[in-house]
Amino acid sequence: MALTRSFDLQLFAQERTEPATPRKRRREREEGRVARSQDLSAAVSIMAGLVTIYFISSFLFNGMREYLSWDISYIGRDLTGELWIKELAMVAAKRYLLLWLPLGLLCAVFALAVTLFQVKFVVTAKPLIPKFDRLNPVQGFKRVFSLRSLVELLKGVLKASLLALVLFWTIKGELELFLSMVRFPHLAGVGLLLRTLWSASLKMALLLLALSVFDYAYQRWEFERSIRMSRQELKEEFKDIEGDPLVRRRIRQRQRELARRRMMAEVPKADVVITNPTTLAVALRYDRSIMEAPVLVAKGKGILAQRIREVARSHGVPIVENRALARALYEAELGSEIPEKLYKAVAEVLAFVYRTKRRGPFVNVGGRT
Repeated sequence: MALTRSFDLQLFAQERTEPATPRKRRREREEGRVARSQDLSAAVSIMAGLVTIYFISSFLFNGMREYLSWDISYIGRDLTGELWIKELAMVAAKRYLLLWLPLGLLCAVFALAVTLFQVKFVVTAKPLIPKFDRLNPVQGFKRVFSLRSLVELLKGVLKASLLALVLFWTIKGELELFLSMVRFPHLAGVGLLLRTLWSASLKMALLLLALSVFDYAYQRWEFERSIRMSRQELKEEFKDIEGDPLVRRRIRQRQRELARRRMMAEVPKADVVITNPTTLAVALRYDRSIMEAPVLVAKGKGILAQRIREVARSHGVPIVENRALARALYEAELGSEIPEKLYKAVAEVLAFVYRTKRRGPFVNVGGRT
């Protein structure tokens, strides 16, 4: 006895395996959800700050020395009353601001540039709207123990471990010099300390920058995975954009009916109707004063061809049977002039029609030309 298994195809339809559509991505951006790595912005900002310090170190050193000299000059003075606020606090704040403000602004500019590089330009206030479902303890518990939280925890541990390792190896290489630093002159000792601090800072900044690049790649991958759509969602979105298939079918049917009515309204104005004789029917109109060549004003096959013939008979439009010419004209575009290669054949038909009309009232021509 053969064993059979049944599968619910709806389960496959609900799996999020399809890339997000542009409409879905636009909605996500409006909600404030974009692929963004905060580590990359921070790392670039730190690196920019270190490079800036390296180039303006003389300016910073001279500025700090002048400030310390000015500050030491107040030793022994009476700092009561308004002197403390006006001269020491305000001047100190001003000097520190002038020294470190350019560095802070440059770091902020780099951080903003990296953020714009990641998310382009998006302004939305929706993330600021309070969502009460976030207060749900069950949902909060799921977020704490989710895969994303686990990845962020592992990233933090890895980052801290690598930074500590870099700092350890940097200090270890200068450990002997540090132990003998007590025998150095003061400026030489300070120089060694600053050089070691600079080396450690630069290495850690480069490490952070490398890790942040990998983090940005992961954030993009995780974001793309989170916005995937199921096939059912794709179908629903297509319905929202294009409308219900039944409605679209009715609209197309209505449009065809209106086009058919406009076409049938042109049949009484035609000069001749050429038939197959029963399968095809095409109607031509030619006005020498405004047309360079006859124009195809109506065409039809089957029932529509029969209807064209009926309208032509009721309005006294000549009907000529010519199988080859009817087939050739049927391929032409409705409302356009006939192809140049058919000029001679159509001219013969029109000449025949005009001769017949001069003989007397004309109702129908059943012979071939």
